[in-house]
Amino acid sequence: MRRYELLDHTADIGIVASGRDLPEAFGNAAYAMFDILTDTDKIREMDRFDLRVSASNIEELLVTWLDEMLYRYETERLICKRFVIDDMDDVSLRATVFGEKLDPARHEVKLEIKSVTYHQLKVEKTDDGWRAQVIFDV
Repeated sequence: MRRYELLDHTADIGIVASGRDLPEAFGNAAYAMFDILTDTDKIREMDRFDLRVSASNIEELLVTWLDEMLYRYETERLICKRFVIDDMDDVSLRATVFGEKLDPARHEVKLEIKSVTYHQLKVEKTDDGWRAQVIFDV
């Protein structure tokens, strides 16, 4: 199973993340977001932080999850690579996130993401597991 696929979209960029279960799909969506930003192979797991988010439904939870990590990137210049979702239901999640601060000497910013959108947002169970689709405003 591929972690994610890019979606063709006119002015923005979208992804469809897959996972055997919902936490893996959410983790892969976060991985895809940072992989769009920079080369995730060059991110070291030097820092870690705990993250808790909640929302009113599963789709909003996906946006809130990604928004929180995009906020950390924008304010603290944290780039992340591994996401361990410790506890999750349809309206909340608790995770441990691993990465490091952006180092311009080692990390090329490929594409800046302005925001996570609700456009074409989907979280769905499939025969193979779960899929999470989201469009990023770039």
